Amino acid sequence: MTLWTSEDAARATGGRAIGTWTVTGVSIDTRTIEKGDLFVALTAARDAHDFVAQALEKGAGAALVSRIPEGLPDDAPLLLVDDVLPGLEALGRAARARTRAQVVAVTGSVGKTSTKEMLRTVLGAQGTVHAAEKSYNNHWGVPLTLARMPADVDFAVIEIGMNHPGEIAPLSRMARPHVAMITIVAPAHLAAFESLEGIAREKAAIFEGLEPGGIAVVNGDLEVSPLLVELAEARADQVITFGEAAGNHHRVEQVTICDAATVAQGRAWRTHVLYKVAVPGRHFAVNAMGVLAVVHALDLDRAMAITALGQWEAGAGRGLREVIILDPVETQLSLELIDDAYNANPASLGASLEVLAGAKPKDGMGRVDHGRRIAYLGDMKELGAQEHALHAALAELPAMEKIDIVHCVGPLMRDLWQALPEHKRGHWAETSAAMAERVRHDLDAGDVVLVKGSLSMALARVVDAIHKMGHAPATI
Repeated sequence: MTLWTSEDAARATGGRAIGTWTVTGVSIDTRTIEKGDLFVALTAARDAHDFVAQALEKGAGAALVSRIPEGLPDDAPLLLVDDVLPGLEALGRAARARTRAQVVAVTGSVGKTSTKEMLRTVLGAQGTVHAAEKSYNNHWGVPLTLARMPADVDFAVIEIGMNHPGEIAPLSRMARPHVAMITIVAPAHLAAFESLEGIAREKAAIFEGLEPGGIAVVNGDLEVSPLLVELAEARADQVITFGEAAGNHHRVEQVTICDAATVAQGRAWRTHVLYKVAVPGRHFAVNAMGVLAVVHALDLDRAMAITALGQWEAGAGRGLREVIILDPVETQLSLELIDDAYNANPASLGASLEVLAGAKPKDGMGRVDHGRRIAYLGDMKELGAQEHALHAALAELPAMEKIDIVHCVGPLMRDLWQALPEHKRGHWAETSAAMAERVRHDLDAGDVVLVKGSLSMALARVVDAIHKMGHAPATI
């Protein structure tokens, strides 16, 4: 299906089309580009104009450029603009203007990507959905997501993130949501903000892009919830709160965390609801209630939404649970991995530790007779002046009582390592690469293992090392 013609793309961006062409997608990466994509030559760590020829050789339908790279044939299909990023933004705004979709925007210090994926699943049960891939939520990720949006989808879910003040409002104005949701405001990016209130004000800037008659969906359990509601009321036609506290419009009343799922009961306004998500964690249950609030705001079928919620699972790096078989013959010799290595801040790490604390190791399986709960934790970044205290404070979390061993990665996590009682203190390493070398010796059949840290700590290396311990079952 054609996404952009050369004529439409030139009109949207004010650029000049060279040749007549059509494209079926939009890409910024030659490693994942597909035949028929428009290759966007952004300038970031490297100037992607250097890869235009490669993109076209791989089958790109055209390239969005601010200059014609040397060596291209005269008939190379291009869209020439003054500056590539503003050109991509213009393409995104034009895609938003032409779509019939009901648009939902999501932000939050914790849970925005998993909530976006819940919404993808839930809305997908009631129509066609376009949603951001991965965590494409920044100054290029949002316009890229919009530029990729077909005109005829029923719903769009746009994730919006930030690192510094002033980032969310322009992205929300570009997305123009009908519903805007805040999952949670927690200590994260404190290096760029003076206080939690500062973070809350930046998150609430998502309401600045609301369409007329738009609805705000806000976590009502937070210290800053009154401020969020106040700022939402200034922009939204209606504000719906969700959470566990009394007085929330959509309220979670009971959460049962099982080994492989979470079951919750509550009230969606005045209607009793019972629902499940196929991953353990109280925070997933609360955000799922927020998703039901979005369903209410969009006037969709709640029963269908609850059924779809039960089919949602966390993705890799965001709480995905896997069984790693350690012996190809004796397949019962296994451990369980909780891969939450994509990001970390105090709130999300506390939630993940709660999940680990509720997991059930298996005894009598390996060298160590007693199955253990083990955590590999990497530095939480961008926490400002409180970073050392916030890391050390993790030792006092109630969930830590049920965790047997904590291995720590990075200079900041050394504060936690030193604060732990000796019987829980595992290894400390400066880097994830150094820690990954020890994994095979530290783990055993029956263990449940959590891996979590900020993305820059590269704890995916520890995850990879655990995967390499695995074997496929033997076949006869």
